[in-house]
Amino acid sequence: MHRYRTHTCGALRKGDVGRIARLSGWVHRVRDHGGVLFIDLRDHYGITQIVADPDSKAFKAAETVRAEWVIRVDGLVRERPEGTVNPDLATGEIEVYAHEIEILSEAKELPVPVFGEPDYPEDLRLTYRFLDLRRETLHNIIMKRLEITRSIRRRMHEAGFNEFPTPILTASSPEGARDFLVPSRLHPGKFYALPQAPQQYKQLLMISGFDRYFQIAPCFRDEDPRADRLPGEFYQLDVEMSFVEQEDVFQTMEPIIRGIFEEFGEGKPVTPVFPRIPYEEAIRKYGTDKPDLRNPIVMQDVTEHFRGSGFKVFANMIEKDPKVRVWAIPAPGGGSRAFCDRMNSWAQGEGQPGLGYIFWREDEEGGAGPIAKNIGPERASGIRDQLGLKVGDACFFVAGDPARFYKFAGLARDRIGRELNLIDENRYEFAWIVDFPFFEWNEEEKCIEFGHNPFSMPQGGSAALDAATTVEEQLKIKAHQYDLVCNGYELASGGIRNHRLDTMVKAFAIVGLSEEEVEKRFGALYRAFQYGAPPHGGMAAGLERMVMLLTGVKTVRDVAIFPMNQQANDLLMGAPSEVTPKQLRELHIRLALPERKA
Repeated sequence: MHRYRTHTCGALRKGDVGRIARLSGWVHRVRDHGGVLFIDLRDHYGITQIVADPDSKAFKAAETVRAEWVIRVDGLVRERPEGTVNPDLATGEIEVYAHEIEILSEAKELPVPVFGEPDYPEDLRLTYRFLDLRRETLHNIIMKRLEITRSIRRRMHEAGFNEFPTPILTASSPEGARDFLVPSRLHPGKFYALPQAPQQYKQLLMISGFDRYFQIAPCFRDEDPRADRLPGEFYQLDVEMSFVEQEDVFQTMEPIIRGIFEEFGEGKPVTPVFPRIPYEEAIRKYGTDKPDLRNPIVMQDVTEHFRGSGFKVFANMIEKDPKVRVWAIPAPGGGSRAFCDRMNSWAQGEGQPGLGYIFWREDEEGGAGPIAKNIGPERASGIRDQLGLKVGDACFFVAGDPARFYKFAGLARDRIGRELNLIDENRYEFAWIVDFPFFEWNEEEKCIEFGHNPFSMPQGGSAALDAATTVEEQLKIKAHQYDLVCNGYELASGGIRNHRLDTMVKAFAIVGLSEEEVEKRFGALYRAFQYGAPPHGGMAAGLERMVMLLTGVKTVRDVAIFPMNQQANDLLMGAPSEVTPKQLRELHIRLALPERKA
């Protein structure tokens, strides 16, 4: 007989009754039923009920065991008595009558419980992550992540992709976040960087002639954490293809992503064909470039209903500034003063002066509320007709330069959808957001910069860059850049890459980098583009975000095995940590720490 087990704790069934079995695992819990001890023994595979009564040679040892002790049990598999079958367990029809119990390892009093789903502070759970991972729910989430990863690999191989590993130690590159720098001992004063993404390497693979690349790639970014982004490091499904246009990428990757969500989404409907929504349309309709399309609210421009109206706040703004627009946010079922006042208070809590509204009631001409009284029944009815609203509905308004208020409008749309229970939580709504601006204006620095990925191809290519001679014209250039969004999250981002050196040099010149600087910072691509680069494009999808959506958890930290906390501290391993003076000397580094506040 094997030293530790003949079966796992999830293997025994009714057909094994009468066998002698040896199991090893953790004591999940102990129950005393009138002198008979029941031990739920747990391992990675499941739980088996162990029984020890005073007649058993194992009874004395069974009396001593406590939660999370590791034990070995030898015993007789027998059928559970009538009425005691547990249908929730795969092993629920049998139990093991213990003949011998060996204590393999004892456990101290637990700082965080393993049984059940306790609401314990996150930092305590992360400090004892090895205990937290024993919890059934979290254990299953991690295993589902592995299943999803295996399915992704299988689907990518079936689609003709090959998995290429790319270097972890590389050169610093502006990908939109701060790099993690690694000092070089052999080259004093110089640093490697951990890759924010394998962007340049995967483009170089296309230039090397490999055609279809993918990788479950580790990425490292020194940026602030948030609910949908892990601090420090994360993984993404990284993809690149040669001789493709944008639609080729969509047609290739859409079935793979849809298939993953159909396979692991527990029957929730998945968008059958992902719509293509231009960036400007997404901003105008939803107030965000990652809209939650489960929310049926679509914003509309109602500026003309307020032009020259009696609501002077909006009318004067429209008259003075041609950029001013008034957007309406419909609220089906929100037609009560209490709800409208609640939304107005919420807006003030968001730092806004308020949120104007109209709501419609029975036997009331026009609409109700201060705005309706000021613009009159004809204009109020016109707004209602344009938006397709009815009695019992409401509408909220934001006004000004849309570039300044669209984000707040999007938050209001989301808030209204949640408050009125308009969002269908049991579905996955996907869309491609396309036609992103190639450049954007940095108001703080008073300069133009790349709006998304600097390696994307501008729509119109080099000619579009040549034709745009003013900042206003440059800001109108669109990129072959796209995002895949699902349920309000950016799931993936990608683009058709620039593969021409002249276009690359011109694009970087617009953001203030000379050709010499481009060659210095992006030397590999600069050289490679001179030796025959194929048209190519791809995308990268966040693995943790994908798993988060498929498991229904609230943060990506719940789907990572050993995550950092919200302050980017690894509480389990104690990182980041101080290093010794000897280590610093070997790296030729001297610390210049900020002064501590008194």
